[in-house]
Amino acid sequence: MNYRKWLLGVMVLMLLLPVWPAGLRAAAVQITIELDGEMLSPDVPPYITASNVTMVPAGVVSQGLGAAVAWDQSSKTATISKGETVLKLTSGKQTALVNAASVRLDTSVQIRQGRVMVPLRFVSEQLGLQVVWNQATKHIALYSNAEITGPSTPSVPTVPTVPVPSAPSVPVPTLPGNTGKAMKGAWISTVFNLDWPSVSSANNAQKQKQEFDSLLDKLQATGFNAVFVQVRPSADSLYTSQIVPWSKVLTGTQGKVPDYDPLEYIVSAAHQRGIQIHAWFNPFRATTDTAAATLAGLAGNHVSKVHPDWVVKADSKLYINPGIPEARRHIIDTVMEVVKGYDIDGVHLDDYFYPSNVTFADDAAFKAYNASAISSKADWRRDNINQFIRQLGQEIHTAKPSVSYGVSPFGVWRNKKTDSSGSDTTAGVTAYDDMYADTRTWIKNGWIDYIAPQIYWSLSFSAARYDKLVDWWVDEVKGTGVKLYIGQAAYKVGDTKQTAEWQSGEQIINQLKYNDKYEEVDGSIMFRANDIAVRNPYGLASLLAFYFKS
Repeated sequence: MNYRKWLLGVMVLMLLLPVWPAGLRAAAVQITIELDGEMLSPDVPPYITASNVTMVPAGVVSQGLGAAVAWDQSSKTATISKGETVLKLTSGKQTALVNAASVRLDTSVQIRQGRVMVPLRFVSEQLGLQVVWNQATKHIALYSNAEITGPSTPSVPTVPTVPVPSAPSVPVPTLPGNTGKAMKGAWISTVFNLDWPSVSSANNAQKQKQEFDSLLDKLQATGFNAVFVQVRPSADSLYTSQIVPWSKVLTGTQGKVPDYDPLEYIVSAAHQRGIQIHAWFNPFRATTDTAAATLAGLAGNHVSKVHPDWVVKADSKLYINPGIPEARRHIIDTVMEVVKGYDIDGVHLDDYFYPSNVTFADDAAFKAYNASAISSKADWRRDNINQFIRQLGQEIHTAKPSVSYGVSPFGVWRNKKTDSSGSDTTAGVTAYDDMYADTRTWIKNGWIDYIAPQIYWSLSFSAARYDKLVDWWVDEVKGTGVKLYIGQAAYKVGDTKQTAEWQSGEQIINQLKYNDKYEEVDGSIMFRANDIAVRNPYGLASLLAFYFKS
């Protein structure tokens, strides 16, 4: 009986507890806010709605932009105007009016403690206020000026302080948009239809053209002046070839002829916008996997069918064996088809040479194709890649001296513990020892025009710190005439699997600021295009646009 009375009492108490709406639950999150480096203390603090939209008092926007804000109680409509731009947001409506045009909203205007609260990201992007949201510290940094100097509360306490000198002028007349660093590039991945073309556009030339135009327009609006388009994802092509089959990313079937020449269109579309187009080749990767369906779908003229003796299975992929001279010649010939047949601005190779940390069955080739009698297989492998890099560069520059030629290797050449001249890193894989990419030799001999190491780690990642690696690569190219572009990991921003320092666009901006320390750094290339132009985590595209123009 006593138990029943106790249970009844608990139930009554639960019914008397307040039921908080979703927005108020989210409001418990302590969010700080600053404007142009100065902390703000609005009488009603910012909060995050149940639909993950950050709301701030309209006065914050008014203060940051000098915009006029009016509230009509009868219609429950906030009107925000600046110059010729007029926004109207009505409480409860899922659309806003931007200069009379209807635009969809996730969350509209709300009233909190007598204050008009507006969706920060939407209003800011419409009116030109730059927003940086730091997920780790729950901090909002707003910028109304022409230069971002960074928030007063750093995104990650362990990120080193990076001095921000004025960016040196790097006169490269062949690159459009030459403000600050010359190269502002983005990789466009076609493998697995990652960036372009979409899977749904298969066999639809018009849709593929529209998608590419849209992607270019977004990249151009952000400030990018060069794209590195993957034209050889898996020993196939996105261009007319007499040697390799058409890529399946175009039609869904490898070898099927599309209704247009994609690379011809890509070159034309880029040049119409003043954007450079670099043809990106995966040199030795033959397939992305060895599943039965993949192998069955290979075209009859795929290298694995025509020359199975050139192919090695490793790491669940098929590779073209770099140790066979005829195989290297085959890849050079495919690249030269593009150099001679298209008005490209550059040839770009990624790091698919030898696969790392796996067994690669090339004993027979080591015995058969070792005219120099190199005793170490590791040195022989590096020599194979060296010969390939040198010969391809010679042929490109003989055919078209104006075409730029470069490589994007893994970001760590060697660790200092292995080689005293290596970088201050403890990476588990290195370009020299595991992929047999002897980048130092390429640079010293001038076989390439630029090097673009993939430095895909943060400024606080102890095993391979971004700043330490930039320092090392700067020393490598100093005085050689070889340009240095830094490959940066835009794809990590906002990825929930990444650590806290990537939960904000500030990591990329701080890296760009670090690059500005060095005249030897001629720019950067971001991986990948869609992570900036489409996914756009934490407003990364706006942040980059603001930085590039400042």
